[in-house]
Amino acid sequence: MHKPKDIFIEGAIPPAMIADSIAKHQTKTEIGAHSIFLGQVRKDVINEQQVAAIEYTTYKDMALEKMHEIREEIFAKYPLTCMHIYHSLGIVNAGEICLFVFTSSAHRKEAIDACEEVVNRIKAELPVWGKEIFENESYQWKQNK
Repeated sequence: MHKPKDIFIEGAIPPAMIADSIAKHQTKTEIGAHSIFLGQVRKDVINEQQVAAIEYTTYKDMALEKMHEIREEIFAKYPLTCMHIYHSLGIVNAGEICLFVFTSSAHRKEAIDACEEVVNRIKAELPVWGKEIFENESYQWKQNK
């Protein structure tokens, strides 16, 4: 039984961190497939206002316990070599990455199926909320703070 891992990162997930994570797996030669999901903040228009960013909040202890439960169930269901999950907290601007799920296994089907299930369960079960920040003065104030 693994202990809960902290999946949260303050702000956007840096592309260099994603690249580094992929590079580190080149030494694990028993892996034949990786599946990666990257969630990106969209610049949606809601009620004629354009989204500039999303501010993510959570009940961290509760979310980490739930993520631990999901993680254990996914490892029990699929023959994975490893699974990495990172979710942003705080403000993430439109176009930036807010969710990174990376699953690895000997074969592609298991890696893909596990990755898809993890993403779906995060969206459905994890107590993480996103509040849109629209392009206006208050957003500029927060951005420059």
